[in-house]
Amino acid sequence: MRAPNETFSYPYPHPAVTTDVVVFTIRDGRLSILLVERANPPFAGNWALPGGFLDIGEDLDACAARELEEETGISGLYLEQLYTFGATHRDPRERVISVTYYALVPLDALATPRAASDAAAVGWHAFDALPPLAFDHAEIVQMAHRRLVAKLDYSTIAFGFMPKTFTLSELQGVYEILLHQALDKRNFRKRMLSLDLVEETGKLRRNGKHRPAREYRVKHPERVEIIK
Repeated sequence: MRAPNETFSYPYPHPAVTTDVVVFTIRDGRLSILLVERANPPFAGNWALPGGFLDIGEDLDACAARELEEETGISGLYLEQLYTFGATHRDPRERVISVTYYALVPLDALATPRAASDAAAVGWHAFDALPPLAFDHAEIVQMAHRRLVAKLDYSTIAFGFMPKTFTLSELQGVYEILLHQALDKRNFRKRMLSLDLVEETGKLRRNGKHRPAREYRVKHPERVEIIK
């Protein structure tokens, strides 16, 4: 039996742990991602996902939220864990394992990010025109995008992009941006209403010369629901 004050060393080296966050939104009709420009080596001057090292007394969710706020000034987002990346040479400094997250920002809540901490700059970048990314962040972004698109088919994740009130045409537009394809208006409307996840606000909205459209809101905006 080990004595109460006995110390011992572990025979295995301990890798460092980071969290990285993929933040999605839709700007000017295009899916966009929040990136920071690194101020320090390695990859100084390159764009990367917001993130950083886990403190020894910190849990993963708290680290992801802290690093996002420290580097971009954005807080209060719901973060969902995506995947753990642990290739042996993904970081030239040392062995680093990254636990990644992703989040969605609604159309009417586009925060103005501000660079802080070790970020030289921060900004939104269109998903289909991203600059070269540091580390393996391009791989992380692609996996987050695949997860997002896959969840469209069996969950209400797309509602995370919507403002508090919206028309079904606006909701369809979000689906079309994410899927890169046009959808049949009648079938889309029928499916959305059959799911009983949205409700009318009792108001009408007029866009241009089109006839007024009914406004809707999500019944349970606080959660992503599984619909299959």
